[in-house]
Amino acid sequence: MRSLTGRHRDFWGLTEDGLVWAGKSLMVDLNADRKKQLMDAYLSLAAFPDVKPGLEALKRQGLKLAILSNGEPKMLEAAVKSAGIRDLLDEIISVEEVKIYKPSHRVYWLAADRMKVDNPELGFVSSNNWDGVGAVSAGIADFWIQRSAADIPEELGFQVDVTVKAISDLPGLLRF
Repeated sequence: MRSLTGRHRDFWGLTEDGLVWAGKSLMVDLNADRKKQLMDAYLSLAAFPDVKPGLEALKRQGLKLAILSNGEPKMLEAAVKSAGIRDLLDEIISVEEVKIYKPSHRVYWLAADRMKVDNPELGFVSSNNWDGVGAVSAGIADFWIQRSAADIPEELGFQVDVTVKAISDLPGLLRF
């Protein structure tokens, strides 16, 4: 059996692989132009309406803000530009720096290192419960954005610290 240890493929490549798989499984003809069009759509995604005002409010409170993502740097830069939030972020951190994906502890610890804080000083916000649980298991406080009651938490042995409905709910919860 061949070992997968040490293998890594960036998220852009994995996204393309997933798109090809989905096309085949749904019997959709994904010619080169259609595939490029769908992949390029990833570079112009819009943010949820609460994101920019929520980040602006957090920034007014003096917080340093960053993105920590499994996404590839090119994808992340395009996404924050498209969402109009680049100027609100102090850091954009990609797993590409450590070549391993969340929920590995190494990724969450990378955020603490890049933000120059200890894990207890770091707050992690995600709309993916599994991602928040990963942060909690790495010793980082988590705020899960549960956008719908239909989004139920996974049973992973840890629970997130705080659940909110929108990122704009966070400034009122944080007191310094």
